[in-house]
Amino acid sequence: MHGAEVLLLLVSSLAVTTLARRLNWSAPLLLVAIGLAISYVPGIPAFELDPQLILVLILPPLLYSAALDSSYLNIKANIRPIGLLSVGLVLATTVVVGLVAHMVMPQLSLAAALVLGAVVAPPDAVAAVSIGRRLGLPRRSMTVLAGESLANDASALTAYKVAVAAATGTASISFGSSVVTFLISALGGIAIGYVLGVVVHAIRMRIGDGVLESALGMLVPFGTYLLAEETVHASGVLAVVVAGLYLGHNAPRAGFMTRLQETAVWRSVDVLLESLVFALIGLQLKSVIAGDVTWKIVLGAAIVLVVTILMRFAWVFPGTYLPRLVPRVRSREPDPGWRSVVVIGWAGMRGVVSLAAASAIPHEMPGRDVVIFCTFVVTVGTLLSQGLSLPWVIRKLGVRGDEQQSDALAEAQVQHRAAEASITRLDEELAANTAPEHIIERLRGVAEMRGNAAWERLGRQERESPAAAHRRLRRVMLDAEREVFVAARDAREIDDDVLRRVLRELDLEEAKLSREE
Repeated sequence: MHGAEVLLLLVSSLAVTTLARRLNWSAPLLLVAIGLAISYVPGIPAFELDPQLILVLILPPLLYSAALDSSYLNIKANIRPIGLLSVGLVLATTVVVGLVAHMVMPQLSLAAALVLGAVVAPPDAVAAVSIGRRLGLPRRSMTVLAGESLANDASALTAYKVAVAAATGTASISFGSSVVTFLISALGGIAIGYVLGVVVHAIRMRIGDGVLESALGMLVPFGTYLLAEETVHASGVLAVVVAGLYLGHNAPRAGFMTRLQETAVWRSVDVLLESLVFALIGLQLKSVIAGDVTWKIVLGAAIVLVVTILMRFAWVFPGTYLPRLVPRVRSREPDPGWRSVVVIGWAGMRGVVSLAAASAIPHEMPGRDVVIFCTFVVTVGTLLSQGLSLPWVIRKLGVRGDEQQSDALAEAQVQHRAAEASITRLDEELAANTAPEHIIERLRGVAEMRGNAAWERLGRQERESPAAAHRRLRRVMLDAEREVFVAARDAREIDDDVLRRVLRELDLEEAKLSREE
């Protein structure tokens, strides 16, 4: 793609995402659908999906951003179901889909069919998580889906490398060697990610400059991925995920400026990259089916799609309830209920990792075109069928989380303790250093208001609470201050540098008000 085409694709993707958000639709699904339609418009250039671009420049930042925003403690508490999905289900899907594809499409060797199985094995939870967050899925279900998406790519890509090596004749499939390769790749990636996370966190704690700390954070996903993949041939995906989890877990110990900047930067990066890749999924269809696609291949691809969907259901129900026969597991893990299990089973949409892996298959591998076609059928088929119907399934089954009330109560209790601690610290400081009385009273008032705000939200009062009135009136005052400073800049009374500094102070205060709501 030329620079102008890339720019046009980025702008168009963001426009579609904006429309989807305004209409409260799923942006990934709308991007795929519009991409499919546009791919058949005469004169539209062919958009090639560069696998190296996806695997090196797009996948690491997406995974890193998701890991930063994930809860290490929640993932640790749900490591068993996450592991069963991200490792067990991926490997089982690779084998079952590979065997079925080999039977229904004999032109595919067993090794090539296993490549197809590995390619379509990892679900992409971007669409599922966005839908679940919007509809209020239980926290445990969201944690399992997000945790699965962080680790399943590593399992699938490792199995993919082994199968490709066998299909191209550079190695033979051996259970023992495959297990050793998988373990080395996984453990090496975890070790590299942890070490780099510790090192980067130590460096950032000593820099003391929010801009430089954020700049270093931007390099972490790319450097971690390349170091793991190119240096020790370990799993770059796992390395990025572990580094992101470590840095995200320790982010509260870093500076406030770093947290503010990283949150804004990575959310913007997520929107841009996700819009781009889902648009590319739709635009690729025309070039995929332009080859020699027979009705037998179409039928075989449809069977692979059905088997891929059913395989997830065949795994999640036994994977949920069989371990609960063990008393220790049953006592430690709450029963998710069959409705939540159905939602987890239906949230198996495939995405950009599958397409990137299929595109990266060596051209000398027999059956490459068939594998790529089947991958697109599975990816687009799951996005359009499961993705479009997932909101309906969630609403029909009535699966909703009940954490809102308990979260509000816990927040109110901790906020009350935090307010008391801040006043105690203030009194200790005043014992050593005096301050003007009006400043002291103002600080005490702010602490008391923050301590009461969470209780007021918990009470859900119909009339406006004091804290809500404070936020509303303070926003009005902030707007008035901005108008005065902008008018002074326009009248050349102050310089733009002064305006930018003041606006940042006002914006930070308004951001704090928004987070208190």
